[in-house]
Amino acid sequence: MKRLILAAAALSTCAASLNAYAAEKLAVTVQHDLSIARPSETISIPWSEVNAALPGALIQKIAVKDGKGRVLPYQVTNVAPLAKDPQNVGIAYGELLFQHSFAPGEKSASFTVEKIDTVAPVFAQKAYARYVQERLDDFAWENDKVAHRTYGPALAAPAPAGVTKEVLVTSGLDLWFKRVPYPIVDRWYNKGHDHYHTDQGEGMDMYQVGKSRGAGGTGVWDGKQLYTSVNYASWRVLANGPVRAVFELHYAAWDAAGKPVSETKRFTVDAGHYLDRIDSTFQYEGNAPITVAVGLNKNPSDKGQDPVIAVKREGPVLLQWIEQKSNGAFGTAVVLPGAEGFAEDKLNELILAKATSGKPLRYYAGGAWSRAGEITTLAQWQRLAQDTAARAGNPVRVSLQSSK
Repeated sequence: MKRLILAAAALSTCAASLNAYAAEKLAVTVQHDLSIARPSETISIPWSEVNAALPGALIQKIAVKDGKGRVLPYQVTNVAPLAKDPQNVGIAYGELLFQHSFAPGEKSASFTVEKIDTVAPVFAQKAYARYVQERLDDFAWENDKVAHRTYGPALAAPAPAGVTKEVLVTSGLDLWFKRVPYPIVDRWYNKGHDHYHTDQGEGMDMYQVGKSRGAGGTGVWDGKQLYTSVNYASWRVLANGPVRAVFELHYAAWDAAGKPVSETKRFTVDAGHYLDRIDSTFQYEGNAPITVAVGLNKNPSDKGQDPVIAVKREGPVLLQWIEQKSNGAFGTAVVLPGAEGFAEDKLNELILAKATSGKPLRYYAGGAWSRAGEITTLAQWQRLAQDTAARAGNPVRVSLQSSK
């Protein structure tokens, strides 16, 4: 018995000694090969890697610092976590997210992740998504640059007898143009329809969707006709800021030239970006690919604006720049890696790509307004879209190393 006690004591001393030498910091190096600036680049590290390097690290008791020691806003998601953490050792999370803006020619940056004794601050919310039951099942989302919404079942439903109700059947995506970096979705819905259609200092809803694809809606293209879904059928929020919001919209099956097709869109909305990443997964019988079209409304301006619309089609980029009489100018864009060409119908400019049942088709879509002060010319908007395509084709590389 005495030997067992001595052995146990020795093991305990050994464990304490090993723990004393455990890593106190996780060193992170992020690299890429482009010469362009990469503003608001989102860096993702699986939480399992953080937990392995910093055992017992908890989401509310870590700090992420850049190469100069400055504390950075961060987010820990639960997109793909372990279900539970019964021992309270910090394993039931998905990924650690933070951002860095690479300057032109800056191809490497270093960071540290470390445990802290105090509770980390609450960072400003820069990405947000929610179901809007109070406005006929809208679903709305935003970051610090631009806001959006799309339409749910209640808006598509016919008005009951004797009831006045707006009815719109569409799976197009709407844009709300912001002039401020803080969240406005809840504020504008509280103000009401007649108010957010005028600029009262924060921006305005001046984009027209109707039956079109809006700014980035999809459909199945048979070479002559576009077959589209109706309003989304269900929604699911997976992450909700402060750095990134992730959500899904499911569209029930529709007739695409005799083939029933359904779609689930996963939106990844990152702070600092004018274009959201959208992964559309189509489901249908068979293995033959279908042609998917992503569209931009040909006539997106408010009435009375007498717009002058420039359309650019080049490689994976389809974009518009719309000069208006009194509401400034705005751009819309779709970036579709792997695009195979362009088309149009009565309502939409279209960019085309092949998709296979069950496999996500990734693209980027969004817009910018001149009155926000950052994107004020067609040339700037073209550059942003081209840079988005370049960044999509050259993701950053993340390497990790434990350190004292």
